[in-house]
Amino acid sequence: MMRIRTRKDLSDLAREGTRRLTSALPRLSVGMSSCGLAAGAGRLFDVLQADVGNNARLVRTGCLGFCDAEPLVEVNLPEKGRVLYGPVSEALAVELAAEARAGRFAAENVLGSLDPLVGESRRVDDIPPLTEHPFYSRQVKRVSRNLGQIDPLSLEEYTARGGYAALFQVMEQMSPEEVIEEIKRSGLRGRGGAGFPTGLKWEITRRAAGAPRYLIMNGDEGDPGAYMDRSLMEGDPHAILEGMLIGAYAVGAETGILYVRAEYPLAIERLSAAMEQAREAGLLGDHILGADFRFNVHLVRGAGAFVSGEETAMINALENHIAEPNPRPPYPAECGLNGRPTCINNVETWANVPLIIREGTEAFSRYGSSGSKGTKLFCLVGDVARSGLVEVPLGTTLNTIVNEIGGGARVRENMHG
Repeated sequence: MMRIRTRKDLSDLAREGTRRLTSALPRLSVGMSSCGLAAGAGRLFDVLQADVGNNARLVRTGCLGFCDAEPLVEVNLPEKGRVLYGPVSEALAVELAAEARAGRFAAENVLGSLDPLVGESRRVDDIPPLTEHPFYSRQVKRVSRNLGQIDPLSLEEYTARGGYAALFQVMEQMSPEEVIEEIKRSGLRGRGGAGFPTGLKWEITRRAAGAPRYLIMNGDEGDPGAYMDRSLMEGDPHAILEGMLIGAYAVGAETGILYVRAEYPLAIERLSAAMEQAREAGLLGDHILGADFRFNVHLVRGAGAFVSGEETAMINALENHIAEPNPRPPYPAECGLNGRPTCINNVETWANVPLIIREGTEAFSRYGSSGSKGTKLFCLVGDVARSGLVEVPLGTTLNTIVNEIGGGARVRENMHG
């Protein structure tokens, strides 16, 4: 792994990532987030790997969103475009590989834009773009833009889609105070539930007396049926690290902690791999980008207690105390881990930061409501026709999410009929 110190270094790495993403070979992407693996994507990947050889590029990706149709395989043919298939059997996987090698799309199990959504045979030429599919048409892919599009274990592919450009931008062009003001202007609020203004939390942490300062990624997602944070950690780990690096520069922290619930082994694996890649590339550690800036992160496995997702309970757990909340004030931003200023943000919050810096506050605040800017990830689970991970502008109605994107309640046969 080459060390990144200059814009040219970043461009060279991104060029390699672009080569991978736009290979002249057919690209078969298998959704291998936890949901995909539970549906058999691992075995599917093995079947494809044994079949495609050097005639196609086979990659693991994160969650493609439409969990109800797992396992999912996206085929990308040069100069022809992309088609998503699901659910994919082992037999269909072999057919997909053969068709892709011949420069064609198979016609079975294409996810088109009309119901029935899965298992209907139709000519591929008649399939509308996936963005017209009712599951995707009302979504706005912002923080989840890389999920299913890149190999989460590839630093090159992350940089090819703009990764770490925001870190360069803040370190070359902005003071820490200017970074904080940019986050404040964006209107970003904490995505963990409380909705506290992120820029204000950063400002309080920077101004608080005492050193060292700490950053914490709250990955202790314990709400039943929720997997927004898990999907980001599994599918786009470098976005989280880049967000924390920008936060560290802004608040003056040298140490960060990734607190991840132990029930998320794949998230732990991919975050650990991203951390190692970032260290090798000089993006973590001392003299980041050749500057007098240091930041190290450590991953801690949570003990599985739901209450650990609360900030002060998490701090108690990190200090080897019982994971129980403390009365506030003082707040962690002023007196947190080891009695020092500590900025704790949710996984999704950190992943939004590079996007805001790179594209600007106006692009970010174009979506959302007057009081809550941007987009938000939600999980559709239970008795809905189409379950999965969705991203919509804040302010979107539940009717839109459940009935238009999710297709409404799943119709079940009367068991006593």
